[in-house]
Amino acid sequence: MTETSALSRRFRGYLPVVVDVETGGFDERTDALLQIAAVILDIDELGRLYCAETVSCHVNPFAGANLDPKSMEVNGIDVDHPFRLALDEREALPKIFQPVRAAVRRHHCNKAILVGHNAHFDLKFVNAAAERCGIKRNPFHPFSTLDTVSLAALAYGQTVLARSVRSAGLDWNADEAHSAIYDAEMTAALFCRIVNGFGLVQA
Repeated sequence: MTETSALSRRFRGYLPVVVDVETGGFDERTDALLQIAAVILDIDELGRLYCAETVSCHVNPFAGANLDPKSMEVNGIDVDHPFRLALDEREALPKIFQPVRAAVRRHHCNKAILVGHNAHFDLKFVNAAAERCGIKRNPFHPFSTLDTVSLAALAYGQTVLARSVRSAGLDWNADEAHSAIYDAEMTAALFCRIVNGFGLVQA
């Protein structure tokens, strides 16, 4: 019999990992990936999800990448800032993927599943960057996601991240929003609050 863990059983063999990206636009084929953050979740002895580890990286625009002025105004990123310490995609993605793969193995899962607020947006940028870099072992399911937009609409009647977070009884700091780390961690807290609020699934 294949060994499993409580987290693997909770999500049918998938490890939920919350991801947020900041980008230079909306087209993953032409627009730059500029920041990526991932929050790896764990489960306690009572079956409640919690945020265990955050990994993140600033990313240099790939050669020829577009930086749309409207997107850059929203995310506030200065790609030439001397203290940004960004890595090229080929170095940045392994920094995110390696701890995700380790968590997948630790929890005896088959694959990670990306959790996000408008998750398809984040996944398509991650997949496009992995393809550009020739990375064959992308730890995320290639198309399935868990989307907190839908979950928050079900649980609270809200779809905007800030309103969803506040409806869940969590604090929201608008000054920190549109940072990949902050948005990923708040999305992770929201996801945990919703899932834990639906009760436990018996093993």
